[in-house]
Amino acid sequence: MNSETTPLPERVRPRTLDDVIGQQKLIGPKGALRRAVDAGRLPSMILWGPPGVGKTTLALLLAEAVKRPFVSLSAINAGVKDVREILGKSFGFFPPVVFIDEIHRFNKSQQDALLGAVEKGQITLIGATTENPSFEVNSALLSRCQVYVLEPLSRDELILLVNRALNQDEYLRSRPVRVESYDALLRLSGGDGRKLLNLLELVVTNHVNADELVISDDLVTSVAQQNIARYDKSGEQHYDIISAFIKSMRGSDPNAALYWMARMLQAGEDPVFIARRMLILASEDIGNANPTALIMAQNAMQAVRVIGYPESRIILSQVVVYLATSPKSNASYLAIDEALALAEKTSHLPVPLHLRNAPTKLMKEIGYGQAYQYAHNYEGNFTEQNLMPDELRGHKLYEPGHNAREAEILRNLQKWWGDWYGY
Repeated sequence: MNSETTPLPERVRPRTLDDVIGQQKLIGPKGALRRAVDAGRLPSMILWGPPGVGKTTLALLLAEAVKRPFVSLSAINAGVKDVREILGKSFGFFPPVVFIDEIHRFNKSQQDALLGAVEKGQITLIGATTENPSFEVNSALLSRCQVYVLEPLSRDELILLVNRALNQDEYLRSRPVRVESYDALLRLSGGDGRKLLNLLELVVTNHVNADELVISDDLVTSVAQQNIARYDKSGEQHYDIISAFIKSMRGSDPNAALYWMARMLQAGEDPVFIARRMLILASEDIGNANPTALIMAQNAMQAVRVIGYPESRIILSQVVVYLATSPKSNASYLAIDEALALAEKTSHLPVPLHLRNAPTKLMKEIGYGQAYQYAHNYEGNFTEQNLMPDELRGHKLYEPGHNAREAEILRNLQKWWGDWYGY
């Protein structure tokens, strides 16, 4: 390969499954994929994992290991026509492995075009996705595929990736390079092996005339800040922009929220990904201060899936402004986290007798369900009965936020539960 035109991740791409760094639970001696290869049977599958952990490489090596033709498509620029062209080709006796990168970006009709071929065994499908396939892949297609979860590369594995590149790549090996610290390389690449190797090559090529290049944290940070678009494929600090987007909505600034969303859309971010983050925020940061926000966000995600981009930008804009300008409360979010922590510590506590189910005569005789106060028989549907384990009587988990809707909840609590909860 030409080192001047071929990126480092491609030059040092593993040539066999034994060369792959990481994912040993899948491709190690007892791994599910290793057993499949040894048996010569490769199932259709979805590889789900974060960026830069080797999904594309793994798909290629699996196809080579079972000696099958390999065809690669990207869901970003492929359509139904491209899928049908592949299905119409002859690949000889063995059906091809069709790899679809970012399969979560295929819409329903594109996924349906694959369904029959997968079902009949005309192709072995390997889809790669960074998104939960249960949300993004049609249930019919998903039911015909095994889902394998790829784990993020560990620190030791990322360091091994750097050292292997320095030792094996002809271009890097010809230069005197010593790594003083790996911290900045690992931090700035965010666990993405591809970005890590691109950044490593960028640092080296920016100092080709050095007698000995010492890779330090300061040097890596300086090079990355000057050339971020060269080692980050999208030219956008992906997770930083998402963080800014969410924090702008949380901070009730519709202008900033629209700006950061526009940055994501310009960089080619999946609109469904944006809508999903808005759906989470509607519950986490708005909650019962404005329950309609959750409905708006849910409808937005459904609409984005139906109409696609670019028209979906209008819906996204409408809902982003709505969420940003809504009153905010994280009371429910804090309450469930506290409840989970409390449940872990108190799982031994019994359910009070009056709250227990009594399906048998014996249970009724020993007091199950007796003295239970049916809320609908009381004014305002409130009773003064303790509904927690006795040891947690009066324990508060939900603290209403400072907004009009939850202020009403607070007034009701003060009216009905003031003595126990101390409001």
